[in-house]
Parts: sequence; C-alpha cells; structure tokens
Amino acid sequence: MADIQGTYDDLFSAVPNGLAALLDEGDAGGSVAVLVDGEPVVDVWGGFADADRTVPWTHDTITNVFSTTKTMTALCALILADRGELDLDAQVARYWPEFAAAGKEKVLVRHLLSHTAGLPHWEGPVEEIYDWPAATARLAAQPLLWEPGTAAGYHSLTQGFLVGEVLRRITGRTVGEFLADEVTGPLGADFHIGLPAEHDHRVARTLPPPGRDEDYTAASANRDAAPTPGTAMRVRDANSTAWRRSQIPAASGFGNARSIALVQSALACGGTVGGVRLLSAAGAARAREEQFSGEDRVIGMTQRYGLGYGLFGNSFGWGGWGGSLVMIDPDARMVVAYATDQMREPAEDTRGLDLVMSAYDGLQGLRR
Repeated sequence: MADIQGTYDDLFSAVPNGLAALLDEGDAGGSVAVLVDGEPVVDVWGGFADADRTVPWTHDTITNVFSTTKTMTALCALILADRGELDLDAQVARYWPEFAAAGKEKVLVRHLLSHTAGLPHWEGPVEEIYDWPAATARLAAQPLLWEPGTAAGYHSLTQGFLVGEVLRRITGRTVGEFLADEVTGPLGADFHIGLPAEHDHRVARTLPPPGRDEDYTAASANRDAAPTPGTAMRVRDANSTAWRRSQIPAASGFGNARSIALVQSALACGGTVGGVRLLSAAGAARAREEQFSGEDRVIGMTQRYGLGYGLFGNSFGWGGWGGSLVMIDPDARMVVAYATDQMREPAEDTRGLDLVMSAYDGLQGLRR
C-alpha cells in the first residue's frame, strides 16, 4: 500500500486508506482533509508532485484545483453581501456600468453566482484571460445566450471574471487580494489566486489522464453533452507561468486539501472557524439558497445551484477539472476536501465523492 503521511482520527481511517488506494491504482499524488466543527480529523497526503515520480508530495505541496477555486470566489461575494456592501438582487450594471451593453441590463448579481446569467463561454484568445482589463471588457461587450435567470449553463471560465469584476468595483481589490486580506490571511490558509513566484517550487504540476498529453482539453463528465463552443483550455495552458500569475477566479486557485477545507469550514460552522468570524450565521446559510434546479445547458445534466455553489441534498460544494473537490455539510458541521495533481477522464472520475463517503463513515462513529 502507498505510504500516506499526516494525521487522522482512527474513526476516519477509511479516508487515508482511500487515498492510498488511489495512489496504488496509479495516481501520482494528492491530499485529503476532513474538518468537523472546524477541527481537523483528517489531514493526509501522499504520492508525488511530478510526472517522473521523483519529488514527494509533502505537507506544503500545492496544486491547481481548477473550478474548486469558484468556492473561494463565491465565499468572497457572500462576505461582501453579509456586510451589506453587495446586493445580490442588484443589477450587475449598478456596480459595473459598462456591463449593461448588448442587452445585459437585466442581469442580476445572483445570476452570476448561479450560472444563470447567459454568458457561459469564453470566446476570446487564451492569452487574453491573463489580461484582466481585456477579459472583463470582452465579457462586458458580449450578448447573452438566454434571458437571465430563465436557464442555467455552467460558466466554467467566465464566472470568475464576472463575479470578480463586481467585487473589484466595490472593494478596489482583486479577488486574490481580497481573499488574502480578508480570508486566507486571518485563517493562515495556504490558498492563492494569483500565485507569487516564490511559491512555484511547491507546485505539483497538473498531469493529464493516462494516455493523454498536455494538449488534453476540458470536457463535461457527461459523454453526451454537446461540445463547448468556446475556447478550449489545455493542460499546457494551466501549467504555464502566465496561468499561475494570473487572477482567473473561476479556475486558477492553488492550494491543498488542508487549506480548502479550513476556508470552507466557515460555511459549515455558522460563519466562524478557528476563532475567526468571516460572516454571520445567516450570511453563511445563504450559500445553499437554491437559485436553479434543472437541466444545465452546458453540462447536459441536471444540476441544482445555490449562490456560488452546487447543491447536493443538504450539502453543497463544487469540484474542479482533474478531480479536486470540496463538500460542505452544515448539518454535520463537516467539510471534506481533496486536491490532486493527477487527472482522470471526467466521466470515470468518482475519487472525490468516494472520499466524501469514506468521511461520512467516520462521522457516524464520531457521533455515536
């Protein structure tokens, strides 16, 4: 069995055993964390941070978690809403006047958070996503694909720019700056949007699925979903220096399971974790207010969306291209997070959910 490092409560031993099994099956490396009542009951890692499997995954290894980043951006928006600085029912153009172009004056802030705004695809050059003014100007000029709020289509890359520009107009700070100042800094969480060069040596580069190369592009977990008409993102792009330095708040977050679980535990624990109050209990509860339930036009599957999070029964969270995942259960006051450098084909990837189920096995023992 693969060697697993870190600590865990014996009741949750199925979680590190699950990670070991994934590494034994051929995954390169990864980390898993489970927090209950804001306290770690699992904090483990193992495997390797490179394709040649010569660099061990360590306590401080971080990796790109792709769309799990969206949960960090959503939390920032919820914090501003809780402070009364952001009105989720306001028109986006109230904060970002240029956005009203091309018939978008009816788009509300809550539409951006729930993938119902009608701007799901990035249709510009890849290089433009590294240029915040150019990227947001392109989206401000773009027409809608549907009447806002009437349908949902996963805004895989665009959501971060849309929500992020609203936050920037309100605070004068980028999402990465706000997150560092107001969330990860106070909590001591090792998560970054816009990664400084000083952390490059700790990064586990993303590895494409077995048999694929770095030209591998993102696709839906539903094999029957129509191909995305927008610009395709490649593993090669995500492993670039430009990607790491850029603020792409829907996809370019770097962290590990420990940091993700710590931050999102604020929403599992009524707004406060580690003695740090990020938002009120009512503000934290808003994350799972249902905004849409039905067929997602982009993913081609039934989805339920809250305010920035996918809803799954009484739990909520989201996952990223390549396998990363965070699941938040306020009823159990538990968060499970998984980060990995090893991609698998989306239609066959159940790793994160399997680890979540293993955590629930431990929780039953803890609550007896």
